[in-house]
Amino acid sequence: MGRAGYVKDLRKIAADAATCTRCPLHERATQTVFGEGSAAARVMLVGEQPGDQEDKQGHPFVGPAGHLLDRALADSGISRADTYVTNAVKHFKWQERGKRRIHQRPNTGEIKACRPWLDAELGLVGPRLVVLLGAVAGESLFGSRFRVGEHKGQAREASAGEWHGLVVATIHPSAVLRGPDPESRDRAYEGLVADLSAARKAAAL
Repeated sequence: MGRAGYVKDLRKIAADAATCTRCPLHERATQTVFGEGSAAARVMLVGEQPGDQEDKQGHPFVGPAGHLLDRALADSGISRADTYVTNAVKHFKWQERGKRRIHQRPNTGEIKACRPWLDAELGLVGPRLVVLLGAVAGESLFGSRFRVGEHKGQAREASAGEWHGLVVATIHPSAVLRGPDPESRDRAYEGLVADLSAARKAAAL
């Protein structure tokens, strides 16, 4: 299949996902937020789920965590334009707090319900390397026993459906933003950049 065919298939899968009712999350979400980026990407970035801004705009990583991720990618020598960016869960799970919608962690059933969409993205894009941004992304591929800290910054062989390649785990960019003080946020950011740099080297970019 030519690359144009892969792009067409990604668009079809995204259209199918837009009407997904495999778990209850679709009932409160504004819309499905599917992955975006190069269909020929050597690196796929997998986050947790859309946030408030992603849910409203319909695009992955466009909120505060996304802006921080863009900066970290640039600092590690990776162009976001050369990546495919998605989430393990495609609907925003939230609870109301005053006038704000606060993110809630997806549960195991919700993560498993969304796995076929991620498998489809992996199979069509066929990245050389997948960067797992946080614990939910890790659980999606490897199960609930996966711990980011045990694999942080280390490239390992992995398979998912028809895809086979390398995986590097790191923290989710939102973890940097949640740091209690500037010093801890700086340390977390430096660690994120170091892990992304290791991912770049593993993918031979």
